[in-house]
Amino acid sequence: MPEASLHAFPAKSWPESPVWAEVHAAAERRALEQPYLTEFMMPVLRASTGRQMLIGALAARLSHSPGDRALAAQILSSVGDETLLGETEADIAAVVSRDPASPDPLVALLNFKGFQALQVHRFSHRLWRDGRIEAARWLSSQASLVFGLDIHPGARIGRGIMLDHGLGIVIGETAVVEDDVSMLQHVTLGGSGRAKGDRHPKIRRGVLIGAGAKVLGNIEVGAYSKVAAGSVVLEAVPPYSTVAGVPAKVVRTHGAGEMPAVTMDQRID
Repeated sequence: MPEASLHAFPAKSWPESPVWAEVHAAAERRALEQPYLTEFMMPVLRASTGRQMLIGALAARLSHSPGDRALAAQILSSVGDETLLGETEADIAAVVSRDPASPDPLVALLNFKGFQALQVHRFSHRLWRDGRIEAARWLSSQASLVFGLDIHPGARIGRGIMLDHGLGIVIGETAVVEDDVSMLQHVTLGGSGRAKGDRHPKIRRGVLIGAGAKVLGNIEVGAYSKVAAGSVVLEAVPPYSTVAGVPAKVVRTHGAGEMPAVTMDQRID
């Protein structure tokens, strides 16, 4: 993109968090350095607010056709919850601080499918909560097709979440994920049979769930605990504990100062 043409996208005052000014500035730099990426950056470059950036980027990724893109943008834009953008900003901060592969917020917004799928879920959950069930299902289905994750729109997910890689993650309808949780690829928060009603796990604050772990049934994983990669959790996990194995058992307890979701330390010793 020639430098002069960037004058069409002047700096904004950004009434939201400064993170959106950082995203916009990074998009301008990428467009100058690699002009062939200009069209890819357009959802950010054309936006005048963080909300517009988010909706534009998600609609572009959810589309298999121009019609899909228009419908995605229409549905996303119809969600008016003013708390949503703050949750997205907390998720961006989590990704940038915990993932060494994320040099800046723009990369998460435009490239990280775990982050993108989570943001689509934030919209679909609000639609589900408001009784707009078919719109919620459409968004959730499109996200599953595009990103390879399956998050039921009924699942309740807190702020500051990182779905690292994201591929193969499954989160059931009545699951609860509290703030500041990290989980890796192929994690399942599922049911344990054909029970109806409240049937999925409750993941408390600060938990780290390793790659391939399965947490099944209406059980609680206590705050600041760690589930080792490949484990199958069928019973409640106490706070400040590390569990491992099939079925998972407590292999270690740790002090209140340890924050597995932040350190991303996968070791169990």
